[in-house]
Amino acid sequence: MARLIAPSLLVHESLSSPAKKPAARELLFLLLATIGALLVHGYHPYVEDAEIYVPGIKRLLHPSLYPRNSQFFTSHAGMTLFPPLIAASVRLTHLPFDWALFCWQFFCIFLLLLGCWHLARLCFPSERARWGAVALVGSLLTIPVAGTALYIMDQYLTPRALSTPAIVFLIVNSVERKFLRAGLWTIFIALIHPLMAVFGIIFCGVVMAREWNVRALPRTATAFLLLPMGLFPRVTDAYIISLNRHSYFFVTRWEWYEWVGIFAPLALLWWFQRIAHSRGWRTLGILCQALIAFQLFFLIVSLVLCLPAFANFSELQTMRSLHLLYVLLFVFAGGLLAEFVFKKNILLWCAVFVPLCAGMFYAQLQLFPGSAHIEWPGASSRNAWVNTFLWIRNNTPNDAYFVLDPRYMKAPAEDVQGFRAIAERSSLADEVKDSGAVSMFPALAETWQGQVRDLQGWRNFQAADFQRLHQQFGVDWVVLDQQASNAYSGLDCPYERDSLRVCRIP
Repeated sequence: MARLIAPSLLVHESLSSPAKKPAARELLFLLLATIGALLVHGYHPYVEDAEIYVPGIKRLLHPSLYPRNSQFFTSHAGMTLFPPLIAASVRLTHLPFDWALFCWQFFCIFLLLLGCWHLARLCFPSERARWGAVALVGSLLTIPVAGTALYIMDQYLTPRALSTPAIVFLIVNSVERKFLRAGLWTIFIALIHPLMAVFGIIFCGVVMAREWNVRALPRTATAFLLLPMGLFPRVTDAYIISLNRHSYFFVTRWEWYEWVGIFAPLALLWWFQRIAHSRGWRTLGILCQALIAFQLFFLIVSLVLCLPAFANFSELQTMRSLHLLYVLLFVFAGGLLAEFVFKKNILLWCAVFVPLCAGMFYAQLQLFPGSAHIEWPGASSRNAWVNTFLWIRNNTPNDAYFVLDPRYMKAPAEDVQGFRAIAERSSLADEVKDSGAVSMFPALAETWQGQVRDLQGWRNFQAADFQRLHQQFGVDWVVLDQQASNAYSGLDCPYERDSLRVCRIP
């Protein structure tokens, strides 16, 4: 393997034939591919993990927001430059907040497809292979990455939306031996998404192992990965409860088909590297070999971290290394399909990509049935929960403190829309998204467990229960749905619409 990774072989033999920078025509095609990817996969700015990151951005722009219980999103915000970066862009451009998020999402998709184009340029000699790589990645942005609870790119803006294309460019610059640029990308990724930076650095280390000691690489990578473990806090019972809600942290708890999502890509990469070697495509062969070694290393680490003695370190989520593997796998697969199967047959390209995009489009419609496929900035929403949260934003004071069903994100047609992100108000902890924050920051576990425990039996709550919550936590507003009909008595509810009510707690 050491001979294969010789630096002189890292760049395709015929670098003089492919242009190093996309021309205006290629940039136009990439722009069209970005528009197509957005139309296929949709856009939902305030769902799922946006409930963690968007409040952090909004609080930087308006410090008076979220005076209570903000630790469930500031813990993440304090670990990344992402919220200050987005907040600074809003201040500089004076764009409305919703439009700023949309523009960033569009830019991130474009940047990822551009990075894939560059990587395919290094791996394949033909132009059609580059477009095959771009087309396949753009068609599969929201495909699940095995059992990691990740997509290649989410339908909303997160730090991973920036770190993913940055890692692709890090790999491209490392292969081209442009180490200054690679170093700058590394710093950027580390500031935006530290965990993804670890994956990118280790993978590039595997690729460049010829300049290191190949046999020492696994020990070096392990030391680099486990260096901060001594800083991890003690495991508590409350933290274990939170961890058990996230089975994807533990690879041994994955379903059989999720294990297929580990080994099937490795088998494909082995096949790809054999094709590459037979065709003399050294860069592709090297990257495939490095990717196999990279993922096997993290699989071993993940299995070790599933042992009870290492439960404290499960928040490292080492199997999320598969995210990088899937991105590169689809770049390689798209290039090979275009080179050997599609070629110049336009009908064959359409016969594959039209059904593929239609299937991904349909899957997104089923995933968010209560919301528009693309939630355009400034457009009215058909989602009753979103409209309720918007009423709260416009009609309650900034220091209002809300309590909701701890599982409100699982309500029918709620579509995992985030209360804090949309309503811009403080709330008690929930079981769905706040448990994710706890899994990453164990110091929050006791607070989270205490608040969630006091919300047990929510469906049977009455006015006296809300009065108890008011006395215990200081909450003064509540959001109720039709299943909590017993709770309305004794409450003043200025908002009643679509089976949802917003009520004051006396």
